[in-house]
Amino acid sequence: MSISGDQNNPYGRPQAHPYGQVPAPQNPVPAQQNPYAQQPPPQGPAGGYGYPAAGGPLGAPGAPDGTGRGTSGWLWAIGGAVAASAIWGSLLFATGGFSSEPSPDLAGYGYTGDLCADTSMTPFENAGLKAKASTGTASKDANPQHSGARQSSLDIMWCNTSLEKKNAGSSDYSSIWLSNTATLHKKADPAPEFADSYRSYEKQDASTGYRVEAVPGLGDEAFLVTRKDDDSTSSSSYVILGVRDGWMTYQSTWSNYASSSSSTKQPTADEVATMLKTSATETLKRLQNSRSR
Repeated sequence: MSISGDQNNPYGRPQAHPYGQVPAPQNPVPAQQNPYAQQPPPQGPAGGYGYPAAGGPLGAPGAPDGTGRGTSGWLWAIGGAVAASAIWGSLLFATGGFSSEPSPDLAGYGYTGDLCADTSMTPFENAGLKAKASTGTASKDANPQHSGARQSSLDIMWCNTSLEKKNAGSSDYSSIWLSNTATLHKKADPAPEFADSYRSYEKQDASTGYRVEAVPGLGDEAFLVTRKDDDSTSSSSYVILGVRDGWMTYQSTWSNYASSSSSTKQPTADEVATMLKTSATETLKRLQNSRSR
């Protein structure tokens, strides 16, 4: 069967809409103002390297931030670095990494609860001296006497000994005291004030003056203080030896008096100074090897 003409060919010209004419939409929303329209990611040089991919979940790197733009990767990197720094800083504070307190230089010295046990008495014994016998059984009557205290800023040790001549008679009256103190400074360096604390003896306004001299070869620095009237004819002596080694300070103080009727010869200030220096040298060696006990 042949089809004549084109008027009956449904494919020959546009067909009418089966439902009639479709009206145009009213008040159309411009595409650029559509808040739900997906924006294409910005394209960087060479195909977008250096830019995050858009369209990820909200809150993830490269995801839209509510303005239709992806969050920049470098902002995420900075945020991560700040968070890591905060955690590391907290750890340093907790472990004292940011502490402003200086670290004490105790030069190997340790605390001992009995400084007398570490005090070298050999120089005094060689000079004919001995510790007086204890007068009783109570701790206050002990000779020598020791004590100590451990605190947050200082550890302090004491040893006090009453001495007498080995050949002293019952009628001889003399008083000899040897007092030793060792201090471990744990919070403040004693160096800035150490020398002045001994030099200050020379500045005293007193009828009896003092002589102060540096002592080489003992600790980091050492000073000897001698009362000026202590000579070979004097029946009394007053001598102080101060030593600083790192943040440890040591002081040995000698004080003696003998009555004019005493038959025993008292050591001179120079002899006392030699004994104090010899004793301190050995005592400090022992303290460096001591442990808390």
